Amino acid sequence: MSFLTDRKRAAGMGAAKTGTGNFWGMTISSVALLALVPLFIFMIGPLFSQDYATVSLSLAKPFPALVCLLTLTVGMLHFKSGVIVLIDDYVHGLARKIWIVIMTCVSYVIIAITVFAIARIAL
Repeated sequence: MSFLTDRKRAAGMGAAKTGTGNFWGMTISSVALLALVPLFIFMIGPLFSQDYATVSLSLAKPFPALVCLLTLTVGMLHFKSGVIVLIDDYVHGLARKIWIVIMTCVSYVIIAITVFAIARIAL
């Protein structure tokens, strides 16, 4: 027999105890991307028609390299959180766990490749 009221039992963060944290993580990464994506477009966009030497010279500066690195890293972390929610909603059983592991690994591999590529160009 429990002496907790219905309100006291419902005062947690929901049935899974993680929904609020996931919501705030997605909200913060969305706001960060709201500032980073325009910077990324205006700094990296003009470099699409340039040769390798020009792009490498531009990304060797700290600010464009940092903007590129932050945009792609925050974007992939936002992607990872969103795709995990999507998989949780629509995939069931063992396939759900497998897809979550695969997509988490894919997002971290892309982040690692991004960090390596920008560090290689910038340094």
